[in-house]
Amino acid sequence: MKKSYVGDGRVVLIAGGGKVYTDIAARFVRSERTLEDIIASPYSRELVQRIIESGHEASIEFDFFIFGVEGYARVTEVQLVRKRIASYMIKTGRADKAGRRSFDVVLPEVIEGFQTARVLPVESLSLADGTPIKEVLPEKTSGITYSYNSTDILKSLEIWYNQGVELGLLEEDLRYLKPQATEFKALIGMNAHALRDWFRIRCCKNAQLEIRDLAGKMLKLCREAAPDLFADAGPNCVRLGYCPENNMQHDDCRGKVFTKEQALRILKESARNKNRVKGR
Repeated sequence: MKKSYVGDGRVVLIAGGGKVYTDIAARFVRSERTLEDIIASPYSRELVQRIIESGHEASIEFDFFIFGVEGYARVTEVQLVRKRIASYMIKTGRADKAGRRSFDVVLPEVIEGFQTARVLPVESLSLADGTPIKEVLPEKTSGITYSYNSTDILKSLEIWYNQGVELGLLEEDLRYLKPQATEFKALIGMNAHALRDWFRIRCCKNAQLEIRDLAGKMLKLCREAAPDLFADAGPNCVRLGYCPENNMQHDDCRGKVFTKEQALRILKESARNKNRVKGR
């Protein structure tokens, strides 16, 4: 079993960036020139910025990005695929590998040392040779305390899984008891419009730590590959100038970032003050 931790995940940009097609798409809508002339036009950074600032982002759907992802847990996979305007190829966990599939897991470090205990009833226990354990314990012993942590749990599951494979059980059936900590690997494809929308939600501090880590690494790669498309991309507060979460705003942001309610209140007060000045 290979064990890694939240934050260790790896993201690679396979395709996207370099030549940006948004300006071609934007020109095509209004220009009366031929396609050849439009395509041959020099790249216009100003046009791309104007498209993004206007909010008319349909043309940025013609820039597509493909990422390779590994070292993230199934917990994050479940959240990732909620974004349906995307393409996913996720490494299969059901194909029979005759026990050659690695039992890899990803954990938050904060839970690794957590240990708890349970009392095991003496009547249900026996020694390796089949001898009931109550026969070798003092008469008044009613139970045995067993302490365990996350490593013990995962190791037990790995042993259970491998023994199932050895007995001929299908891996697609055995995987039902695999933990959500199981690593997943995937190819992810999204256009720039979908990515910017995804970053608004998944870069927010209210997002779970691991998917925020994934989004942050994807955003960094996008900014390096296509800075004009992603210069202002990030959580909602970056794009809007305020946090639309309101009462659900993350504690780290309270007092530092305006909520939507606060921003509207300031705008209304500003408008009233302007009207008062005009009325004098």
